[in-house]
Amino acid sequence: MSEEERVHLSRSAPQAYQALAGLSKTAGLLAAEAGIEPRLKEIVLIHASQLNGCSYCVRIHVDRAVAAGLDADTIAQIAAWRDSGVFSERERAALELAESFTFISEAGIPDEVYDHVGGIFSEQEYVALSWLLVSINAFNRVAIAGRYPVPPREEPER
Repeated sequence: MSEEERVHLSRSAPQAYQALAGLSKTAGLLAAEAGIEPRLKEIVLIHASQLNGCSYCVRIHVDRAVAAGLDADTIAQIAAWRDSGVFSERERAALELAESFTFISEAGIPDEVYDHVGGIFSEQEYVALSWLLVSINAFNRVAIAGRYPVPPREEPER
């Protein structure tokens, strides 16, 4: 079945998609109010999208990460964060939380992850990160189910 034959959830039920977009916007506002840095936010959203295999959302959040000041080296190391030295303690904790939320069916949020993350982030920050992760995991599922194509990059003019 080609992409053209797939049900496109955002077009087929725009009211539901707009509700999801509203959740995402609210999660972003919570993150900003909690003091979650744009760099940290995009790192987490990229990683969850990578883990889910959502190339569409990875593209969107890589573009936003670049706009937030992340360089190519840092973005490239997100997938291998455990072995990388470029991430702060906060970023590493958030990446660990992203993995637990993305693979929540395997073990929930394990106590050791919850305790570790809770020792680094305030409750408000934890809540904000959690809603960001709920939102991106939902968007990943919509995009993957619909096989949303990754938009091509425009060639720079020479």
